[in-house]
This record gives sequence, C-alpha cells and structure tokens, in this order.
Amino acid sequence: MAKAKTVAPVVAEEKEDKNSFKSLLQDHGGNLPKPGDVIKGKVISADRREIRVDIEGLAVGVIRGAELFAESREYANLKSGDEVEATVVELENENGEMELSFRLAGEARAWDNLRKWMKDGLTIKSKVISANKGGIMMQVEGMAGFMPVSQLSPDNYPRVAGGDKNRIFEKLREMIGKEMEVKVIDVDEKEEKLIVSERAVWEDSQKAVLEQYKVGDIVEGEISALTSFGAFVKFGDNLEGLIHISEIAWQRIDHPKDILKVGDKVKAQIIQLDKSKIYLSIKRTMNDPWKQAKDKYKVGEKVSGKVIKVEPFGVMVALDKEIHGLAHISELSDEPISNINDKFKVGQEYDFEIVSLEPAEHRLGLKAAGVKGKSGRKAEKAEKSEKTEEKTEEPKEEVKEEKKEKKAKKAAKTE
Repeated sequence: MAKAKTVAPVVAEEKEDKNSFKSLLQDHGGNLPKPGDVIKGKVISADRREIRVDIEGLAVGVIRGAELFAESREYANLKSGDEVEATVVELENENGEMELSFRLAGEARAWDNLRKWMKDGLTIKSKVISANKGGIMMQVEGMAGFMPVSQLSPDNYPRVAGGDKNRIFEKLREMIGKEMEVKVIDVDEKEEKLIVSERAVWEDSQKAVLEQYKVGDIVEGEISALTSFGAFVKFGDNLEGLIHISEIAWQRIDHPKDILKVGDKVKAQIIQLDKSKIYLSIKRTMNDPWKQAKDKYKVGEKVSGKVIKVEPFGVMVALDKEIHGLAHISELSDEPISNINDKFKVGQEYDFEIVSLEPAEHRLGLKAAGVKGKSGRKAEKAEKSEKTEEKTEEPKEEVKEEKKEKKAKKAAKTE
C-alpha cells in the first residue's frame, strides 16, 4: 500500500506534463522558446488592463501591467487580429499561459531604431521630462535620453551672465513639457545611454543658409546677448555669430558691456566659418588706430594719461580713446611698491613718459614721470661699474711701476 501511494503522484505529474505547453510544442515539432526570446502572435483580445495573444495556435500569451509598455505608439489601439511581437518572460504563469512583455520587446526594438536613426542622421521629435544643472532629460520614443546644455540650439541655450549654474538650471526647468526636434548622437544599449542633440538639427538647417556667406563678408545685425567672453549677433536669415571680446574693439576692454548693449545695431566682418559656428569681428570693420600711433606719439615724449585699470604687475593707461599703454610696476617708482593702489587710482590722470612703442604688436610702454625706470637704473648701474673699474685699475698700475723701479735698483747694486 505504501508503495502504491508513492507511485500515484508521479503518474499524475507525468499526465499534467503531457498537457503542458512544453509537451504540446514538442509533440508538434516546434522549437521551444526561451525567456528573453521575441516571438510573434495575433491579438485575441485587448483592453487597457491586458492583451491576450494567440501563439501559432499552440498557446495563449498574456501581456499585462507594466509589460504593456504603454508609452510606445506601436502598441496603442490594438484590436483582434493584429499581429504583434512580444518578449517571452515566463513559459507558463499561474494560469498556464505564456507570460509576455511588450515592454521588453519594445525596448529592444527601440534600441534598434535609435541606432538606425543615428546612422541615418534622422530628425525625431522628443519631449522634455526633467532637468538638472548639466542638461535636460528627454523622452524619445518611450526611451529616456539626455541632452547636455551644449547641445541645445541657440534659441534655447540659456545665456546667463557670469554662467550662474543656479540660474541656468532655472531656465532649463522652464523647458519641461516642451517638444523639440532632435538627432540621436550617441547610443549605448549596454550602458543604457542615449544622448540627443537639438543643436545638430539647427546646424543642418543652417548649412544651406551659410553657403551664401564667406570669410571677409561684412554683415549687419543686432546684439542679441552679452557674456564675459564676447557678444552674440543675430543677422541674415535667423543666423547668429559670436564676436569674441578681443574682436570688439582695438583697445583693451574688461567686458563687452563696456562698449555694447543688447539691441545695438552693428556692422561686423565674418572672420571664421566652422560648420554652423560663425565668428565675427567689429574692430576689423574700422581702421586700426595703431597704424597712426607713430605719427601721434614718440619714444621719450612726456604725456598725460588716465589710469583705466590697476593690476598687480602695473597700470593700464589711456593716452586717448583708442591708444592704451602699460606702465609696468618696475617703471612706476624707483623704490619698491608694496601696493600699487596706494599710489595710482583708476580714473585719475598722471604724467608719464613713453619708453617703448610697437604699433604692429599694439603695445606701448610707459614709465611714471620723474622715475628713472629700468633703463635709467641700468645706465646708472653701468656708470657706477665703470667708475669702480677705473679706481681699481689705478692702484694696479702704480704697483707695477713700483715693482719695476725696485727691480732696476736691485740690478744696479749687483753690478
């Protein structure tokens, strides 16, 4: 009796196993799918809670809950008879049905699509879902992507004075919910990394427009933004170029706002075209004042100039509106200076002497009036050195003469 009791359950299990999906598939000569495989089937029924799929007449698969992957448009509005692809999650669930996932199949297809779009350079629509200080998170065909701040188009780039990261973050947050056209520029499924760019789309749109311009062209535009490193100018058919701070004026300036303000109309010359990047110059549209510098100023000339900046190494001095010079700390006093600010104040005028003039290099050297300066101290040092040599030479000659005289006297006595 005990033996019969142990055999009966085994026989029952074998009967159950013969009716399982695995047994049925093997009996029909099919290949047994594995969890993770993507299989095809036809929709039997579909509602918001679950979708049931016929798997080649051998089994019924069910997709439910999160596995519906509702974000993908491919799986919206399904009806009976539609053919779908799904990923096998489990061969048999608690109801004896195959557990499937649209989410996993959708993700696999999405990664394939992303790689293809990147290769083909296609433009796709995406939505901003969140932001951080480095950029914005995008929803791209149901996948999470990232767009660094540098990849925003000029229209959306957050230009903030001083590059304040908190203010940049505020501007990025204002974009949440906005739809953008982007290009995929980096895909790494293993690392789950997806990088997109709005700037790449903008660059493509500018190529045809840029073909009508060349280096050397003069354009007219409006100052659209000012930063510590330069000014942006909008011109032509919604083009925008950068004027670096060094290309705004011939004289040295501390910030573009010293000369320009947003809304100013300006003329500028195109000095570089780098793909979609346009670099401009205002100063090259004007005559270089340094070309006449030698006609206006001479080395050794006494001049009056206004101190416009005090640096640890010296003071910047404006001789006129366009020509500025530098008086090095060594040319400001014959005595050591512990603090230049104690002696020279910004905005005040002082007397100087021009010690060097190099128009081609846009350089003019000054020294404070009445100060010997480096050249004067060198000459003084050389003069002292010559006098010392003269003094040391005289005794040497006298000693030589004395020695000669003693030697002659000694020779006479011997004779």
